[in-house]
Amino acid sequence: MSASNPTLESLLREIRACTLCGADLPLGPRPVLRANRSARLMIIGQAPGTKVHESGIPWNDASGDRLRDWMAVERDQFYDETQIAIVPMGFCYPGRDKNGGDRPPRPECAPAWHERLWNQLPNIELVILAGAYAHRHYLGPKGGRTVSETVADWQQHLPRFLPLPHPSWRTRAWVAKNPWFESELIPHLRQRVRQLLAA
Repeated sequence: MSASNPTLESLLREIRACTLCGADLPLGPRPVLRANRSARLMIIGQAPGTKVHESGIPWNDASGDRLRDWMAVERDQFYDETQIAIVPMGFCYPGRDKNGGDRPPRPECAPAWHERLWNQLPNIELVILAGAYAHRHYLGPKGGRTVSETVADWQQHLPRFLPLPHPSWRTRAWVAKNPWFESELIPHLRQRVRQLLAA
């Protein structure tokens, strides 16, 4: 995939060859991200799961299906990197924790690469922050104490950031308990996405 910019292309090659925390990755390094200088929308999630690690395609799982439904976009548009950049907090699969869930994104990743990527993506107008790790990194003290608090306060982070819960299967119960998410936040998300992709 072409990034349409020699400097960005060079940076993406550097990231995809990264082995910074390779010794701590159970399946080895395989950085997964997508970016193009023309993108106006960015999605920042957690880190790849095993399915994404295997395929090399970000959000290529049930969580991605749920996120695309929230955004009301089809797969081909979602994966059009000239419109949507996908930059997780950790680019590689971090492994499982003792409870069977995924470990947090590796802490080395975002400090090493995110600022350099931002410098090559000047057209981003909206950043979707999916999950607690992205919330904490990008909203800091402006975010709430919990994901629920942060997402409930979503209008305070506009127009630059829009925090969402991570769209895993666990989120279904949370959505049912927070009807404002589907009645207020999701329509706004879809409208912004539609506007950005139509421009």
